[in-house]
Amino acid sequence: MHTVYLVDDDAGVRRALSRVLREDGFDVMAFESATQFIDRADAGDGSCIVLDVSMPDVDGLQLQEQLAGAGARLPIVFVSGHADVPMCARAMKNGAVDFLTKPVDAHALVTTVRMAIDRFDAERCARSEAEALKERFHRLTEREREVLDAVVRGRLNKQIAAELNLVEQTVKFHRARLMEHMQARTVAELMLMAARLGLGVESAVSSPEDPGTGRH
Repeated sequence: MHTVYLVDDDAGVRRALSRVLREDGFDVMAFESATQFIDRADAGDGSCIVLDVSMPDVDGLQLQEQLAGAGARLPIVFVSGHADVPMCARAMKNGAVDFLTKPVDAHALVTTVRMAIDRFDAERCARSEAEALKERFHRLTEREREVLDAVVRGRLNKQIAAELNLVEQTVKFHRARLMEHMQARTVAELMLMAARLGLGVESAVSSPEDPGTGRH
């Protein structure tokens, strides 16, 4: 079940919006202020924040900026009874999903929160896949990276053997190990992985983030 954090200083609004979200299957944690949210919430457990703009002490826009500064990626749906254009523009520029006006329409709230969570889940999955791909690349031996570099440049096994001063059978061995370690089923898939890693015709041998491993 997805957890929605609801931050609004109006108790009546918290009750009403919590009820709408729970009836649609969301788990809701409600907070009466940004300070209470900061003190008690764990951003890693949530999927979305429904956030009032106008609150005492720390307002919604300030909380949004604090969360961004801390590296929190939760999508934010703002609600406000008196939003103006500069306020909306600031929120959207800082990554808000949408800006809903009070009284909040129940259907609009649920639809927007679902869209925000779907986007969040997709982005989290993409980040996870990207990290896993980097990890696989970093585990390659230097020789496997050299072969990868040659494959990215469109070289055939015979050409790779000549470039690396190897026999062709050895190139085939390293190429097979490369495919296995990168979990690539086809050369086209391997090329796509290389593109996602930002590897061009020059830089598969060494990564700017990792000096590589020993040659084999």
